[in-house]
Amino acid sequence: MTRSTQPVFIALQANNDTLAIIEAIREDNPNAQVNEYPAMVKIDCPGRLVIRRESIEERMGRSFDLREMQINLISLAGEVDESEDEFILEWKTA
Repeated sequence: MTRSTQPVFIALQANNDTLAIIEAIREDNPNAQVNEYPAMVKIDCPGRLVIRRESIEERMGRSFDLREMQINLISLAGEVDESEDEFILEWKTA
């Protein structure tokens, strides 16, 4: 299976709870483009976007379950591959 370069995105509510998540995504995905709107933050990334639990915990200063992110999730595009440590968005090709 090869990786696609087709863009993926995640959109989160813009609030205090998502600040650490957005900062972690930005630092872990240097190719990501963060677009801030009044009520949401949309993060576009070519090919693959990785959200790491450990990166979020470092910024929050507490333990974090990646499922907590779904409380503030508005939308996403890409196939999801999820574990306790990473939430990955990408389009997989055969």
